[in-house]
Amino acid sequence: MAELSSAEILMSSSPQPAPGILTINAGSSSIKLALFEAQPALRRLMEGQVERIGLPGTRLSMTDVVTGRTEQVAIQGADHAACIGPLLDRVEQRVGASALQAVGHRIVHGGAMYSRPEPVTPAVIAELRRISSYDPEHLPAAIGLMELFARRYPRVPHIACFDTTFHRDLPRVARLLAIPRRYDKLGIRRYGFHGLSYAYLMKELAGIGASGEAEGRVILAHLGNGASMTAVLGGKSLETTMGFTPASGLPMSRRSGDLDPGVMSYLTRTEGLTVEQFHTMVNSESGLLGLSESSSDIRDLLALEAHDPRASEAVALFCYQAKKAIGALAAALGGVDTLVFSAGIGEHSPAIRARICDGLGFLGIAIDARRNKANDAVISAEQSRAIVRVIPTDEARELAHSVFHLLATTGEEG
Repeated sequence: MAELSSAEILMSSSPQPAPGILTINAGSSSIKLALFEAQPALRRLMEGQVERIGLPGTRLSMTDVVTGRTEQVAIQGADHAACIGPLLDRVEQRVGASALQAVGHRIVHGGAMYSRPEPVTPAVIAELRRISSYDPEHLPAAIGLMELFARRYPRVPHIACFDTTFHRDLPRVARLLAIPRRYDKLGIRRYGFHGLSYAYLMKELAGIGASGEAEGRVILAHLGNGASMTAVLGGKSLETTMGFTPASGLPMSRRSGDLDPGVMSYLTRTEGLTVEQFHTMVNSESGLLGLSESSSDIRDLLALEAHDPRASEAVALFCYQAKKAIGALAAALGGVDTLVFSAGIGEHSPAIRARICDGLGFLGIAIDARRNKANDAVISAEQSRAIVRVIPTDEARELAHSVFHLLATTGEEG
């Protein structure tokens, strides 16, 4: 008898579920995938990802959440399109292509036109292609994947869910950029991002918080490879740190965050940097990596900071700018009732949370060292006027929820 491959063992041993919703999250060098039962509870069945797309060492990992079985393999991944086949082959081994009820695509930038989830149509693709220069790090790859999925599953609804949707109610004054008004008419304004994460966190806060907490003055801190913060009042986004592109706001793992525009002018004149070279620098070579000259991972830098001043300065700047952002968002809110840390750094780094919150007592923010070190759900001290929480985010579940809700309200099915 022929020996079964690890994939065959993984998939053949799994029970067959109800029709599923597949979620796709395309990053600049990664693809994340999750499969949920198309039921109100949205039970997660599978999750997988491909990392280091276009780089040496591209790897696919897949987990059957029901059985706990996992698979990790090296694959050839020159681009996003080359990686999606191996991912989908494993999904179809698990549930079969006919079991898919819908596919939800996370789209980072919706521009001025899209403020809610939209069925993917030729018109939507055309508009996203038109604004792809808004976010060349994400939009071209996402467009390519939507087209690829539409060819592979032509009878299944495909839904685009935009990270900018959460910020659709930003006040006019928070949207405007202080540049000639004609550019505002062209859609050049502040949008805000990480919206799927923020929408999920607000639902969680409404479920676990004290009565009315989610309706109060909330600051959400999504601190991961990409990092941003948002002020929420009455459940709506009031202000956020990211603006026209995801490269703005806080310094991040590889992104610069806010930067004096004179820097581009200076480097263009003195070093001959092209627009593309400058774009690469601020999106891929800056932030923690650029400052430390060693790593974009905050864990590495915390381990190095005692004897490497570059690592120490990178960590210090990240925490300093985050602290400043909390102060600015609190000013927009008129105070703060709840501060929520989330995403990779926010959920797992007590040291960073402590440094960010240190000195914020004037805002009523004080954390308990023991609770913080233990990664408790609530890390604020008893005397803290503001509640400080750690809530794990789940963008895939929020994506699936958006798809399920749209299908339920429109009656559309695959």
